[in-house]
Amino acid sequence: MSRPLGGAPAARRDADGRPGRARMRRLLRPLPKPGRPTPSDAGAGLVTGLFSIPEGMAYASIAGFNPIAGLYAGIVPAIVGSLTARTVLMVTTLTSAIALTSQSVLQEAGLDPANPGHIAALSLLAGLVMLLMGVLRLGAVMSFVSNAVMTGFSTGIALQIITGVLKDATGYRPQGHNRLYQLGDWLAHIGHWQLAATLVAVATMAVWALARTVRRLEPVALLIAMIVVSAVVAALGTGVEHVRDIAHIPAALPGFSAPDLSAVPRLLGGAVAVALVALAQAASIGSSVPNPDGSRSSVNGDFAAQGLANLAGGLFQSLPSGGSLSRTGVAVSAGARTRWAGIFSGVLLALVVLVCAPLAEHIPMAVIGGLILLVGGELIWGKRHDILLVLRTSPLSSAAMVLTFLATTQLPLQQAIVLGAVLSLLLYCAQAARRARFLALSRDPDGRWHLADPPDRLPPGDVTVLYYAGTSFFAELPHIEQTLPRTDDARGAVLVLVLRGAPDVPSSSMAKVIRRHARELEQQGGRLILSGVEPGLGRVLRMTGIDRDLGPGGIVPAEGAVFDPLNRALDDAHAWIAGRADTTAAGAENRHGPPGSPP
Repeated sequence: MSRPLGGAPAARRDADGRPGRARMRRLLRPLPKPGRPTPSDAGAGLVTGLFSIPEGMAYASIAGFNPIAGLYAGIVPAIVGSLTARTVLMVTTLTSAIALTSQSVLQEAGLDPANPGHIAALSLLAGLVMLLMGVLRLGAVMSFVSNAVMTGFSTGIALQIITGVLKDATGYRPQGHNRLYQLGDWLAHIGHWQLAATLVAVATMAVWALARTVRRLEPVALLIAMIVVSAVVAALGTGVEHVRDIAHIPAALPGFSAPDLSAVPRLLGGAVAVALVALAQAASIGSSVPNPDGSRSSVNGDFAAQGLANLAGGLFQSLPSGGSLSRTGVAVSAGARTRWAGIFSGVLLALVVLVCAPLAEHIPMAVIGGLILLVGGELIWGKRHDILLVLRTSPLSSAAMVLTFLATTQLPLQQAIVLGAVLSLLLYCAQAARRARFLALSRDPDGRWHLADPPDRLPPGDVTVLYYAGTSFFAELPHIEQTLPRTDDARGAVLVLVLRGAPDVPSSSMAKVIRRHARELEQQGGRLILSGVEPGLGRVLRMTGIDRDLGPGGIVPAEGAVFDPLNRALDDAHAWIAGRADTTAAGAENRHGPPGSPP
């Protein structure tokens, strides 16, 4: 039997009436099967693994971590994430935003980013938060982070990426705490740039641009630029800083890294921020990259997969990781067809690290600086359409985007993402409050319903139907209450409020508005009827005593077809008006006698 529209969903309960067991079974269902790999998956895995070398090293170094940690983030997390993700082609690894947020969290906690125990503790805590959010099915939370806020945050991250490598790319370290000020200081001191470092960075960007002109080389353009320019610098003996001057990169697979449990209390809040940044970036991958096998992706399943990837990677020297849209895009462009592409990328990257890692020590830092400038520039360029869209949408959204951007240039990133989340909620509340309104419903002679603005006052002896379009959020009520028709001279009038789309549990302010209007109408000799009341809302109305203010038949449940509750409410309204007219006529007859009798 099909469930009537508006009724309670029976699928949420088992035969014994206990809710949630079906949901738990879905959460505990077996992990996805990897299926059979294809030759194109192996090729895509190789390209993605090679792409991870310059990008992983760059992201780690920009945040002050050992570049090898950026490489390790593309091994275990990529393998575990690809094995467990509900979005088949999603590649889980280090991203620029995660790296910078992790560095900011460790710095604010007073912990050493070079300490493997601190990194392991942060990765494990972030993974645990992600896993819990997936198990608790909190994927919908990320939808409250607006596009305006994410655009401002991503653009601010890109600016941080750029300003973080200006010293490596040009030899001049800009002064100032604010990122915008640093950029201005860097441009103002162009005469202090080191010629050798600047030329190496420019050459890196030039080789990258040339490589991208060949379609087949486009996915590995960063790698080509890194290898070619590094080889030229080594041959010419240019005196620039190299990776070996800041870190040692062993030719070894990631080993076990025990977390420093004493750092856990100081990292709890920061781990939530890292998890939110990672999940916010990955939330759009499922919709952007559909599963080739036709299966459905799941935001909650991807949350859990990223959590498992961090729990595993944190024990093997990996920085916190998350779904990477850029790395996933490389895999798709290279021909990925199954989750084996992500698995191969991790395995092949491990082989490359095992064989060629010492060569990475000879990469000039100016090369990495040039590569990161390219990455940051591409991020900003890729956001240009979103920036223009937000600016053209509304002043409120534009203000949220600008404030979030400014926060990322001044505040620690974990504070900026919290501020962005708060701005998103405020933006949602403001938009919901502005959109809420009452609409008048009128029926023409052919029985068709039409929408119109509510009347200024209720006509006496007639029925007025208003449809409530809102969320019952308390901030919207002062606005919509002013649009209710006036009740003076509403004798014999009936107001029918259609609440079919209203939430099951309204705010207490909404309950007060209903009660106040019901009493005002009663004092004027009119009546209020609520139509299409959902079960949850009906319980609230009974518990608060509002059902007594409305009187018998004042609450019409949402049962049957869509317009059935409204039709029943109209029948009750007309019957009440007719009954009241009969009562009034009878009272007049009793006072003056029957028609034709002497006065």
